[in-house]
Amino acid sequence: MSLDRRMKTTQSIKGRHTARFVSRHASRFSLLIVALVPALWAQTANVNDLFSTVRKQLQSADYRVTGHLVAIDSTGARVTYPMTVKSHWFPGVLREFVELGQPPSTKGDLREHILIEMRPNGENTIQIVHPGETVAHILPFEKWDTHPLGPGFDYEDFLEQQYFWPGQTSEGTATFGARNCDGIKSTPGPADRTHYAQVRTWVDPAINFPVYAEKTIKASGTVKEFTSYGVRQEEGHWFAHQVEIKTRGQSGSTLLIFDRGSAKAKLSAADFSPAALTHF
Repeated sequence: MSLDRRMKTTQSIKGRHTARFVSRHASRFSLLIVALVPALWAQTANVNDLFSTVRKQLQSADYRVTGHLVAIDSTGARVTYPMTVKSHWFPGVLREFVELGQPPSTKGDLREHILIEMRPNGENTIQIVHPGETVAHILPFEKWDTHPLGPGFDYEDFLEQQYFWPGQTSEGTATFGARNCDGIKSTPGPADRTHYAQVRTWVDPAINFPVYAEKTIKASGTVKEFTSYGVRQEEGHWFAHQVEIKTRGQSGSTLLIFDRGSAKAKLSAADFSPAALTHF
């Protein structure tokens, strides 16, 4: 056999082997892609659905709780406001009415009524009424980040709008105390009015409840920490008995303490009316 013919025969054999190798491994690769696509889809769906239980709880809210808001300054001195919170989900909007009473042994009338309206599309409003006022006034967005009620606690913190922001990213598992949690980073969209650049949340997957959160302020990069204590289930809903708010690196804190309430308060539009808001 000539050298030229032997080379052609060798190339033909190699070609057949290569074709069989490519065909066999291409088939395996195709099967791998088919196997991975559902897994990748499930992972994406899981990321986009991490807050589904929290959203459902907000979108079925009908509760009334009473307790206290406690402002603790850098020296440890406390100012305690009696507090009642009513919340109800109406079609397309969550209304939350916060009544702050007069702190004991304080001068001047410090009572305040706050009406928060949160919508999934980001069109949120905050209204404020003080004693003697007959009409509520809308708090401008520029003042959402003021905190006359306690260190680190702003009016905007009554809005839990991060659960509806378009940017939701899984950060994997994270440990918070004795709890094994799912970490989630939420970022607002261009249309969302917020003073926060992002919110990182630790969710206990056993109860699908956010037990800890870190909110990063856009302007300064300062981090505010929200820690839930005494988490328990009431009438099918999970609540925290106490939430502590602290600004990282700063003294003082604010406590939201909930003593009692009902998760099925049967609230109506009248409970959030202008007349109810201006009645002290």
